[in-house]
Amino acid sequence: MVCPYSLTVPGGVQGQVLGLARALRERGHNVQILAPADAPPTEGGVTVIGPSVMNAANGSIAPISPNPQAQLRTMRALWDEKFDVLHLHEPLVPGPTVTALMLRSAPIVGTFHAAGEQPMYKSMSSLARWFGSRIDAKVAVSQDAQALAGVAIPEPWTILFNGVEVDQFASAEPWVDPPGPDGAVDDRPTVLFVGRHEERKGLGVLLDAVGLIDQDLRVWVAGSGPETEELQARHAADHRIEWLGRISNDERNRRMAAASVFVAPSLGGESFGVILLEAMAAGAPVVASSISGYVGVAGPLDGEPAAALLPERGDPAAFAMAISEVLGDDALADRLRASGRDRANRFSMDRLAEAYTVLYEAVIAEAALNA
Repeated sequence: MVCPYSLTVPGGVQGQVLGLARALRERGHNVQILAPADAPPTEGGVTVIGPSVMNAANGSIAPISPNPQAQLRTMRALWDEKFDVLHLHEPLVPGPTVTALMLRSAPIVGTFHAAGEQPMYKSMSSLARWFGSRIDAKVAVSQDAQALAGVAIPEPWTILFNGVEVDQFASAEPWVDPPGPDGAVDDRPTVLFVGRHEERKGLGVLLDAVGLIDQDLRVWVAGSGPETEELQARHAADHRIEWLGRISNDERNRRMAAASVFVAPSLGGESFGVILLEAMAAGAPVVASSISGYVGVAGPLDGEPAAALLPERGDPAAFAMAISEVLGDDALADRLRASGRDRANRFSMDRLAEAYTVLYEAVIAEAALNA
């Protein structure tokens, strides 16, 4: 399994790579991950091909490793090991996935995660099409992701959802702050945001929405980014906001389990709402933007009602109303918790590993027939 992004920098693709590898190993498969890393990996089964550099992409910053030394390490790892199949995540991102695609030392499954605007697919469509022709099975994590890559890379495509490690979140012990100096425990309703502080994640929209809510609550803001200082300064007078900075995965899970409502106000560029499923698995009611990547996860599905409230993106008043509805209606909050847990189970990492196993076996069998 090849990942172009540093495994020691938090990110959605990195989380999918690590989680899928764990689920496949639990099924008895031998999985080796090739990826950049900027510190020693926290788990085994990882071959580090070098450090990363930060690169602007899709309205965010991606930690990639395109330098020649990293590509030589990638080639050496692929030559030294006789892998049955290569699973490349974001195959066209410069770095080890492109190198593995060019070398093509085994049948290839390629998963495309990104959505939004990627000019490369249009400006370099012939090159993207050539790279796409080297992939034996093309997978997109959503219709949005397929629409982006499909501009240059033709059918056939398979849509396979991103997965969530449900047990990790469902078993999290809810976070409890220590008592204050007077011995009292803060039991106010809690709004939680987790994500990078950049425009497309919509944190500014959420904080503006909180300013419209006349209620004694607290807002946990996890993460950091280029907008942190500006947003802290703009909302310095609102003492209900607690800036947590970057937090560990364990603390994230526990705060999700304790939150009265989890809010994802992204403005776009999200192909799939894994963070929504994680919050749902932890038992938090969810309010999220009605962007297509989130609606596909949390909206009505197969006759079931939506598992979250989905206000219009970029609309603080709509978010304020949705948050207030959840905080003011226990029956609604309980319904969202129950439907959220059911929805998370539908997108479990174990089910995703089963689907990929079928795909791996198919491309291996096809390669054997053509040998």
